[in-house]
Amino acid sequence: IRYAVREVSVLSHRVEKTIKAEPERIWSILTDGSHYPDWNPSVDRLEGDIAPGEKIGLYVKINPGKAFPVKVSRFEPPLLMTREGGMPLGLSKGVRTFTLTPDSNGGTVFKMEEVFSGPLSGLIGKSIPDMTEPFEQFGRGSKAAPEA
Repeated sequence: IRYAVREVSVLSHRVEKTIKAEPERIWSILTDGSHYPDWNPSVDRLEGDIAPGEKIGLYVKINPGKAFPVKVSRFEPPLLMTREGGMPLGLSKGVRTFTLTPDSNGGTVFKMEEVFSGPLSGLIGKSIPDMTEPFEQFGRGSKAAPEA
């Protein structure tokens, strides 16, 4: 008997902002975890180093006192970073991707998207609160901080 586990994406969130700053400036802010609470009102704190292969703990106001452990899985300064977290064996997985694209006006198009997938993500997805406002807060902060 063979069983095939199909990976299903059940939930995704995305924010996009045009920022009047170069990718290097934005990247320096995105990779400085100790200052996340200074510009992102949805974050209480971030523990660990935002660097290739590193594990970090993200503490957010929407779920106080609980760390979301994630691993920095892709790190291509100053244009792309991916962080992943989830359940063992890929039963549920969240992948957050940050993309910085220079525009023709000397600014940057910043995109952040998170996709949840895996065979148990349907169940897990029902317990995830609406992330629209935290994503918007992140987007507003990621724009305001480098433009300041």
